[in-house]
Amino acid sequence: MIRPAVPLAIPLALALAAPQIRAQQPASLELSVGSVAPDFTLPGATRYGVLKAPIHLSDFRGKTVVLAFFYKARTKG
Repeated sequence: MIRPAVPLAIPLALALAAPQIRAQQPASLELSVGSVAPDFTLPGATRYGVLKAPIHLSDFRGKTVVLAFFYKARTKG
């Protein structure tokens, strides 16, 4: 049985929607290692298309979240 790779879809969605990140905190906010990140919302996407509901960082409260940016994704480089 093939299961969709939802944990792998989240970094993909974040990478594809990185320019559209709308932070709810001022841009001048400095984060330090171990501090709680401000909540933000992203349009979600998988390899099958765009998700109907946006993804909120707060949806993953209490879980480890890794934000990955693939700056050469979908390019010839």
